[in-house]
Amino acid sequence: MSRRLFTIAALGCLAFIAYATLSSLAERPVLSLHETAAVVFVERFGAFALLGCLVCLSEGGRITRPCAIVLGVAILLEMLQVFRVDRDPGLFDVVEKAAGGITGILIARGILAFAPRHV
Repeated sequence: MSRRLFTIAALGCLAFIAYATLSSLAERPVLSLHETAAVVFVERFGAFALLGCLVCLSEGGRITRPCAIVLGVAILLEMLQVFRVDRDPGLFDVVEKAAGGITGILIARGILAFAPRHV
């Protein structure tokens, strides 16, 4: 698949994550009606794993820029929650998101390692 398509998908994923992170609790998308801590972890970790994977694929497998992007987005979005009355930023949330993003980057690197090369 073209890097351009991965870039578009990564931007779409980022837009959705920003919306989910910065919207009010009533408007925030949820996986289930009864969100336990495990469900919230899966939401955060999974969203950032997908973002990390897409960013890494759009960068052709490089690792430095995708890591900087994913970590920067996790920190920035968590800091922006300070301006939302009904949201509560936390260091553990940043760690969850960063871990998901790094996992996604590693998954993308694994995919690229086994993908056939086009000449």
